Amino acid sequence: MWYLDLPEGLEFNGVNMQDDLQQKNKKLTEPFRRAMYDFDSVQVLGSLKSCFAKDAPVHLATPFETMENVESFYMNALHPLYIAIPDLERREHIVISSRSLIDQDWVGVCGYYTGISKGSFLDIPPTGHQVAMRFHEFYRIEENKIIEMQALWDLPELMMQANCWPMSPSLGREWHVPGPSTQDGLEIADEDGATSEESLALVSEMLAKLGEYASGGVEAMQLDRYWHSRFSWYGPSGIGTCRGIEGFRNWHQIPFLNGMPDRVGTLGEGNLFAEGDYVGFTAWPGMKMTITGDGFLGIAPSGQKITMRSLDFWRCENGLIRENWVLVDLLHVYSQIGVDVLARMREFTRARDLCYDKNLDRGG
Repeated sequence: MWYLDLPEGLEFNGVNMQDDLQQKNKKLTEPFRRAMYDFDSVQVLGSLKSCFAKDAPVHLATPFETMENVESFYMNALHPLYIAIPDLERREHIVISSRSLIDQDWVGVCGYYTGISKGSFLDIPPTGHQVAMRFHEFYRIEENKIIEMQALWDLPELMMQANCWPMSPSLGREWHVPGPSTQDGLEIADEDGATSEESLALVSEMLAKLGEYASGGVEAMQLDRYWHSRFSWYGPSGIGTCRGIEGFRNWHQIPFLNGMPDRVGTLGEGNLFAEGDYVGFTAWPGMKMTITGDGFLGIAPSGQKITMRSLDFWRCENGLIRENWVLVDLLHVYSQIGVDVLARMREFTRARDLCYDKNLDRGG
């Protein structure tokens, strides 16, 4: 798992022409990203159409799945979100761009959508308060057009804020996940590309070591060799945030490996790329495994084979990984074992809806 041979003599950002391409690709995505700050439906749709190729597929979290073009993405995902949150606002923590190790050009963006929840979204009931939903969005670019998007929205985060998450509780800390402690994810400086190359090598080697668990156990992963003693692992809602190696092992890694010890990463099929201290990874899916052992997230160990969509950002600091933002499509994990989380949520909130309807009948 996660095994990767780095090309000998890899130069990540060492050529000015590549630097220019990175900045050009970032600028390509700016119109629709800016339009979603003060969300205007006309401007958002128009900017999306101008930036995306006509037939560019958009891969989004369950229940949206793959949409055939950007118009479908807007009508089925963005516009309903805007209707539910009329003052919808997009905020970003990290924007990176580079060529991946399999020679594809990507832009990765980490942030969250926010605003006042005034209507239901995917039947998640409104709260009347400001809500936040994390996103990781990756855009593949060719010839100055986005030809593919891979993205995850943290839908369980919205359910938790509406008090209607119907699945197992998180082991980690649930909170509003912060941006980089250095606050430099939007202005990344790396003039000669050396930092990018070092970051890429560090994360690549760390991922390769994770793959040695099957033969050598936890010790073979050598976590303290790659991770800062005070690192923060910002997992998706439903798993939560873990702090340091002890927290990471207790609240995520041990339950994860106990439930799916045969997990195999698809790093060789995915895209790993870096800019400065930041590294991003995207693949659709990112892992394959079988639910056995102790099960996972309250899922009984039925021997069910599943895939997992996981999109990541890392921040490196002085030769170690200090922060890691991780989103996982948990609704997709459950759906592969026959559990419709949204249907379960509707049952979970049925009593609330009935009480609301009765109050209306009484003039309440």
